[in-house]
Amino acid sequence: MYLITVFGNLLIILAVSSDSHLHTPMYFFLANLSFLDICFTSTTVPKMLWNIQAQSKVITYAGCLMQMYFFILFAGFDDFLLAVMAYDRFVAICHPLHYMVIMKPSYCVLLVLVVWVMSVLISLLESLMVFLLSFCTDVEISHFFCEISQVVQLACSDTFLNDMVIYFATVLLGGGPLAGILFSYSKIVSSICGISSAQGKYKAFSTCASHLSVVSLFYFTVLGVYLSSAAPQSSHSSAVASVMYTVVTPMLNPFIYSLRNRDIKRALKRIAGVPVM
Repeated sequence: MYLITVFGNLLIILAVSSDSHLHTPMYFFLANLSFLDICFTSTTVPKMLWNIQAQSKVITYAGCLMQMYFFILFAGFDDFLLAVMAYDRFVAICHPLHYMVIMKPSYCVLLVLVVWVMSVLISLLESLMVFLLSFCTDVEISHFFCEISQVVQLACSDTFLNDMVIYFATVLLGGGPLAGILFSYSKIVSSICGISSAQGKYKAFSTCASHLSVVSLFYFTVLGVYLSSAAPQSSHSSAVASVMYTVVTPMLNPFIYSLRNRDIKRALKRIAGVPVM
């Protein structure tokens, strides 16, 4: 699954970069999402595979902090980038005549840079808060990676401030982008309903279908993790649910975009040397 995730997302990046027809804002964001999915899954899966192969479940304190930092960084970036992609679809459908003026290359790069900076700052804040905590010498984390809420629960010192920061970051990373996505799609649906022809409605909706599938998959799996973690005796079920958004979702994203997108399929055929009609 990890190899499929890496190679699948690398193919998407290669297809977008090699085909000049795909040098548009939508595919620029898609290439960033594919790069992000590789990084996101690489923060946890290689270590998990090593633990399985070596029959050892040990991670150093420094290694745990690094894993935690990069996991929050890429998870936050993923969340914000999905909101940016929803905004891109909103502009494309609701303001088609001004699309290339609004979503010019410099503005797209600026959006990605802003997302990077916000993700780095939030991840740095949460990691530093954990660094200031005191821990016992031997600590057992009931998870397959250093999940921040699990680590904070094992601290010997007071964690009230950490809990507040985690709640704040959860609202910011989860609620903010989700509100932006819902707002964008409410406007998109309203605009599509105003199209008179059925073919026009289908064409407009088809440009959003892949992104909507990825958003639904991401948020439903994350919601499943939080619901399972809220239940009693939940450490095992929470870990199982976490596999969905750390392993399964990044693996499925290339399939969702390649199977539902003619432009991507055409670019992949060119890379494979298959004649394109």
